Amino acid sequence: DDLARLNTDDIASFSIMKDATATALYGARGANGVILVTTKEGKEGKARFNARIENSFSSPTRKVEIADPVKYMRMQNEAIKTRDPLGLLLYPEEKIIMSERGLYPDIFPVTDWYDTMFEDVISNQRANLSVSGGGKVARYYVAANITRDNGNIKVDKRNNFNSNIKLMKYNFRSNVNIHITETTELIARLSANFDEYTGPVDGGSGMYRKVIQANPVMFRPYYVPDEAFSYANHILFGNYGAGQYLNPYAESLKGYRDQSKNSMIVSFELKQDLEKLLEGLTARAMINMNRYSEYNVTRQYYPFYYNISSYDLVKNSYKLQRLNPAEGTEYIDYNPGQRYINTSMYLETAAEYNNTFDSIHNLNALMVYTMREEKSGIADNLQLSLPGRNIGLAGRLAYNFDSRYFGEFNFGYNGSERFSENNRWGFFPSFGAAWMVSNEAFFEPLTDVITQFKLKGTYGLVGNDAIGSGNDRFYYLSQVDLNAGRNVNWGTQLNYNPGGINVSRYANDRIGWETAYKTNLGFEMTTVAGISANVDFFKETRKNILLDRVIPNTMGVIPAVKANLGEAEGKGIDVELNYEKIVNKDLWFTGRGTFTYATSRALRWEEPDYSKTPWLSRVGYSLGQNWGYIAERLFVDEQEVQNSPTQFGEYGAGDIKYRDVNRDGKISELDKVPIGFPTTPEINYGFGLSMGFRNFDASFFFQGSARQSFWIDLDKVTPFMDQDGDDGRLGQNVILKAFADNYWSENNRDSYALWPRLSNNWMDNNRQTSTWFMQDASFLRLKSAELGYTLSEDWCKKLRMSNLRLYISGTNLLAWSGFRLWDPEMAGNGLGYPVQRVINVGLNVGF
Repeated sequence: DDLARLNTDDIASFSIMKDATATALYGARGANGVILVTTKEGKEGKARFNARIENSFSSPTRKVEIADPVKYMRMQNEAIKTRDPLGLLLYPEEKIIMSERGLYPDIFPVTDWYDTMFEDVISNQRANLSVSGGGKVARYYVAANITRDNGNIKVDKRNNFNSNIKLMKYNFRSNVNIHITETTELIARLSANFDEYTGPVDGGSGMYRKVIQANPVMFRPYYVPDEAFSYANHILFGNYGAGQYLNPYAESLKGYRDQSKNSMIVSFELKQDLEKLLEGLTARAMINMNRYSEYNVTRQYYPFYYNISSYDLVKNSYKLQRLNPAEGTEYIDYNPGQRYINTSMYLETAAEYNNTFDSIHNLNALMVYTMREEKSGIADNLQLSLPGRNIGLAGRLAYNFDSRYFGEFNFGYNGSERFSENNRWGFFPSFGAAWMVSNEAFFEPLTDVITQFKLKGTYGLVGNDAIGSGNDRFYYLSQVDLNAGRNVNWGTQLNYNPGGINVSRYANDRIGWETAYKTNLGFEMTTVAGISANVDFFKETRKNILLDRVIPNTMGVIPAVKANLGEAEGKGIDVELNYEKIVNKDLWFTGRGTFTYATSRALRWEEPDYSKTPWLSRVGYSLGQNWGYIAERLFVDEQEVQNSPTQFGEYGAGDIKYRDVNRDGKISELDKVPIGFPTTPEINYGFGLSMGFRNFDASFFFQGSARQSFWIDLDKVTPFMDQDGDDGRLGQNVILKAFADNYWSENNRDSYALWPRLSNNWMDNNRQTSTWFMQDASFLRLKSAELGYTLSEDWCKKLRMSNLRLYISGTNLLAWSGFRLWDPEMAGNGLGYPVQRVINVGLNVGF
């Protein structure tokens, strides 16, 4: 979260470290890799001001297409008839025809909830100002940033408040370097972030979901007051029955939620050059304090709902009736949310020695001691209220000979509060070596082509204590609730009922560190032609993964018993290619490409004995692998249904037919097999090009992923199904246009239609996790593109500026994918808040 809140204009460098030697100094926090961000510092010289102003326009990358309301009515009638020929149809033909012709829309409503609720394009603003400079004693970098992000929910001026999304972000940073003496430097860093959010009670994603869940032909979003309700000071929202149905328009306007997030990070670092004691010796100490708080409050009224009680076709007028007179309110209530407060303190001390002997021997040694404490201000039980503490000692010894041969040893010795005294401490060593082949004499004939070539390799052990749930602070202690309310009746009259206890965790002093054995082999190369390459082959074996034990129910053990039993392996390749070419003083090019292939498999897992059904075992498969049924096709007719294995609930022609894997004559859990790719991509790649011609510059970058699967969320897309909302309102799913255009019916007996036979009720048979609704998540996206113009130095001097640049840029501009229903990057959650296409117009000016 701290990384997401970092202002990009404040970043000086950014690096990702994954191998064991690189992450050893970060202890347990580096078990899953380290992202190291260095923020800008001031430079000696006069004060330099830099300002950036941006205005952006955003819209969804892809709008979910919904079948029109008339099609919705006809298909729901068909859904009833195809399952029950004697069933009562919901929509009379008169209503369908009148709705199709657009006549009397008050009594034959046709509502496009999406267009009613949302704007197509929204505008956001961002401004940043920084100043840096200093002298020999002190240097400074100070920056402030303000961002305004707006939502796309339409505003109704009849409301006396604005429930559209508005997020105001205020960021402040100050980095000051003070040379107390010639050998002593103090660095003071301050970072403050303040977020102020206002939006609908259910949030932006909630509103998108409700649009999909709302019936489009039952009532209008709101009604113009008739004579009887002309006095009303509120909006007359439409509804039906007793007002129990979902009206997204009312949901968006009924109130708003305010949320404040504040983060303050203060860091002081003292660096001391100990050259007088020993040449090459330095020491430093740092203390970092972080305070984070979050608070939210909801204010809302409960809408009055209305419907038409009578309609005069001659006068084209109506009379309204209030559906929920006892439920609605005219006032806005006040519901404070939970306050979240978190405080952390980090202390680090280090001593480093770095020296070169005889011009060819370089020795570097480093020792780091760290302490970390974190405390929550809202803990609701004793264990969570205690401060969380970790300490660690890390070291590094590195040597290189003549800039040709490099060797390195690292270690981490870390203690974790989560484990018992027997397993509290872990020692995690790592080794690394490299050979700069291009510095060898025999390589000299090749330097006309390859200027640098290095072979490298690392091997090491890292530990991870962030396992299981964060609520399980101390695995070696039992978690017992003495006020669980599980009363037991005693006595001859059963009138003595003392409270029972609830055990949510059994003590286990054998739980310890999860460990990972990491191996990296690779090479780096740079050519005269401006091409550079960095290739890494990696493998990781992770042991002691915390898993739930498989215990028979007859044991009577209610809480899950955990143990370090799992073992998994991951391996792959990282490739990075760069290209630089300066054609002449007016024209230059740079190119960049990345490719990562990473796969995993379980080597040992806690599971039942699957020797007779090996396809159910997780061993040998990716950690992100899903299991489900193989959907062969849709049933052709009732005869095929009768001649096929038994499936789920009621089903017939046009419903999904599953494969009987174990051939026992019925479809059950024993027929689930690994299906599709993992839910996280095994391949990630990107490529881009930047170029400049005189004062113009342009760039673009493509991003893609492959070997990933996801499953369409059937609860959200199954048409006509009732959905109970958080507030008890009853929704009825609309139907996606893609399904309406290609579904099984008596007139389209396609066994491979996109959607199976319609139904007005949940069909358990068609809701199973299977290959039928499995989708390939592979995509290629034009992630970003930018075109800029920099004013010439002569003109900048005339305007008394150091630089001025105008630019237009865009993100998420285009995407290519075999999946068409929504943006593939949203995976199965395609009906939530959509991925945004953003166009920026900006100005960057320096003084």
